[in-house]
Amino acid sequence: MSLAAQLDAVTANFKNAPASVTGPIIKAKSDFVSTFDPSKAIRPGSTLPPFTLTDASGTAISSSTLLSKGPLLISFYRGSWCPYCNLALRALQKHLPALQAKDCTLVAISPELPDTSLSTVEKNELQFPVLSDVGNRLARQLGIVFEQPDELRAIFDDFGHDLKGRNGDDSFVVPVPTVLLVGKDGVVRNVHVEADYTKRLEPEVAAAWIDAFFEYIEEALHMYASVLLQKFE
Repeated sequence: MSLAAQLDAVTANFKNAPASVTGPIIKAKSDFVSTFDPSKAIRPGSTLPPFTLTDASGTAISSSTLLSKGPLLISFYRGSWCPYCNLALRALQKHLPALQAKDCTLVAISPELPDTSLSTVEKNELQFPVLSDVGNRLARQLGIVFEQPDELRAIFDDFGHDLKGRNGDDSFVVPVPTVLLVGKDGVVRNVHVEADYTKRLEPEVAAAWIDAFFEYIEEALHMYASVLLQKFE
């Protein structure tokens, strides 16, 4: 089953909830989708802001260290309380061997504290780093934050989603689900920003990005070699 089909199943099940729950959530999502300006989010050709974030075990990991290994695929998710995010993370895990075979490093980033991220790693059996962007500092730099309305706080409380405890602050802000492919030089090659959090990028598309990236590198190297040969002929 595709990721899209799994996400649609969650949405279909959600619609069976009481209108007092579904109404405010759907309105908040629709309002955000209609007002979000993707042109203000990071774009291909931009340089990824340098960062150092903590992984689920409490180890600080820098973007420079990650990029030293090769291209970097970054997936921003809202939190482990979000069923859509958990499905997206599991789909990425399923495709991890294929991504690693392409010499690409995969990381996921959320505003949740390391202890919460550790639970996410264990629950979804993830074998790639899950980093904590506490306070959404990096997400704000990238222009991918959703200031959730206060009307949703009571609903989150009823569901037991303690974002203050999970994130370490009471801002009620989450990142917009975003996937970035970043070259070893730190330049962003591909971006997928999805204002509608019930929709996500299929892992196969990200894999195709990576294939195209390496094809571009090979073509560039071939052209460079040809120019050098011409100079010495």
